[in-house]
Amino acid sequence: MTLTATSFDELKTLAIDEVVTHSYVRDVPLSGGRVLALVTLDNGRDHTRPNTLGPASLLEFAETLDRLTERGTRGEIAGVAVTGKPFILAAGADLSRVDEIPSREVGRQMAQLGHYALGKLGSLGVPSFVFINGLALGGGVEIALNADYRTLDRSVPALALPEVFLGMIPGWGGAWLLPNLIGIENALKVIVENPLKQNRMLKGQEAFDLGIADAIFDPANFLEDSIRFADGVIAGTTKVKRPNQPGKLERAVKWDVALGIARKTLESKIGTVPKSPYVALDLLKAAKNTDKRTGFAAEDEALADLVAGDQFRASIYAFNLVQKRAKKPVGAPDKKLARPVTKVGVLGAGLMATQFALLFVRRLQVPVVITDLDQARVDKGVAAIHGEIDTLLGKGRISQDEANRLRALVTGTTDKADFADCDWVIEAVFEELGVKQDVFAEIEGIVSPETILATNTSSLSVEQIGAKLQHPERVVGFHFFNPVAVMPLIEVVRTPATNDETLSTAMVTAANLKKNAVITKDSPGFVVNRILAKLLGEAMHAVDTGTPFEVMNRALTPLGQPMTPFELLELVGLKVGAHVLDTHHAAFPDRFFQSENLHRLAEHGRIFDRDAKGKIKGFDKKAVEIVSGGTSPMTAEQILRRVEDGLADEIHRMLEEGVVGAPEDIDLCLILGAGWPFHMGGATPYLDRVGASERVFGRTFHNPPIRGVA
Repeated sequence: MTLTATSFDELKTLAIDEVVTHSYVRDVPLSGGRVLALVTLDNGRDHTRPNTLGPASLLEFAETLDRLTERGTRGEIAGVAVTGKPFILAAGADLSRVDEIPSREVGRQMAQLGHYALGKLGSLGVPSFVFINGLALGGGVEIALNADYRTLDRSVPALALPEVFLGMIPGWGGAWLLPNLIGIENALKVIVENPLKQNRMLKGQEAFDLGIADAIFDPANFLEDSIRFADGVIAGTTKVKRPNQPGKLERAVKWDVALGIARKTLESKIGTVPKSPYVALDLLKAAKNTDKRTGFAAEDEALADLVAGDQFRASIYAFNLVQKRAKKPVGAPDKKLARPVTKVGVLGAGLMATQFALLFVRRLQVPVVITDLDQARVDKGVAAIHGEIDTLLGKGRISQDEANRLRALVTGTTDKADFADCDWVIEAVFEELGVKQDVFAEIEGIVSPETILATNTSSLSVEQIGAKLQHPERVVGFHFFNPVAVMPLIEVVRTPATNDETLSTAMVTAANLKKNAVITKDSPGFVVNRILAKLLGEAMHAVDTGTPFEVMNRALTPLGQPMTPFELLELVGLKVGAHVLDTHHAAFPDRFFQSENLHRLAEHGRIFDRDAKGKIKGFDKKAVEIVSGGTSPMTAEQILRRVEDGLADEIHRMLEEGVVGAPEDIDLCLILGAGWPFHMGGATPYLDRVGASERVFGRTFHNPPIRGVA
């Protein structure tokens, strides 16, 4: 079927309120009297609103290229180039209304429209170029891939095909064009590996080194140099070489081997629940020996299937949480109430304390002082921070001047009088109520009455930590997740006494640390640990009562988690896990299990038997012996049903208690703080889909439930 602009009339209904990215054309003179038509993509907004490609934008782009094709036929132009507004080519498809796609057929139209519009770059009758002058994501990269030639600004901050991260595939040509341009191994890195590494982006030079562009220029004269490059190509004086383009040997041998390794790696790291990575592998496999038309048709069908499914809807829900809700935290006081933070004090000099100190000094660029019981511990802590700064320098993440400045800002002391002028003090001491109360009581007598006292407790009552203070209104929970530098969430815990100035300072400080903050009520485990405690408690209850480790370990596979409960227990530490379960059992004895076996496992030190590289070989024999003796084993199906219903019940209770205001905040915490994958959308969409919500409390968390249309 031949597609025309009218083929997408049903899809155009989703273009209501679209911020259209227009295609503006101007003629640029070249040598020999030739003319280059330069198309600039611009949505008319400033840099805070990147160019995006919705139905109206793509149709206008297609109409523009049709007119330029006619001009090329008449000999009026010798080439066409596309670039973007300052610092931005395009941030991909406009996803603002994608969750309203009513059917698989309309989903297929979304893919077909991209191929229809961008594909015209390959059939203009004159050479086509894309000058990648800034941010290029998803469809923005695919604009470039559809052209004959590409140039790249060396200062480009981010270039990526993030679709797999969002439960999709590069469906506007990327899955076929990229491997045929840069080879299968490089394409796997861009299309599959990077999206699954917390959506890693490529810098300009990295993208060029992979072979995505034919030339790279410095930003000062990028457009002029790119036009000069295009002039040379058109005139025949500039020859383009593509060393990474796959040859016959790669297609005959390396292609399938690389895909086989990638599939096994995926299965070991993320399991088989996520659909989009494996669909992407299938498309990459087919790209080896199909023509462009066949490859594009396969992308159409694959994207249609994914868009019509549950995982895509859940991914878009998660995407909106991270892109919108996280940036406007619910319940946050006016930012104007926040107090300035000009010096930070860290109570403690251990591993967590040094992570805090490094983050604060690097992000806030203010003096940071750490303290501990003796000078040896203080010196060790300062040395650890300096060592991390040296590591950043060695990796080229910071300059020598910045490294010197950061080192000078970090000091250590055993004299807490040095904390007197701190505006913010955070404790990282032993997780025991009395210890935390004592260190805060001591520091309160030294700092000003306005100094914020933040606690990183993961399980204790923040209100109780501040109960003995003269000014409990300046105490706030500030719960990081490990590793501190990587995990993007901070749970900001407000007690009944915490005032708005304190809360506002905490929220502004979290933002300045480049973290996402969610305000929670002072309740056991807050959000993330309470839900994880439920999962871990059920896992231990199952093996304590006779279920084999192997059965329990695979029972929760449908949840799509990045690791099993027992792997998570080993990661956080078996003693920490036992402490978390004990805390929750004490708070909610009717719903959270206490496991003496977990304490015994903690003393033993491990659950898994691993090889020298840390790879799991099986379950440790002693660990199996420790949990033996149970007489009521469950099947994997019984465990999954029990966990689903238990989670639905606990989350429903948390919402009724006002731990957070909405299911969206629960899911945001799980995605950012516990690594729950985008394709699951957090916990609540999944619990609605499998019927657990209705089984437990008679309705769903979301109305209507977040589900697909297939």
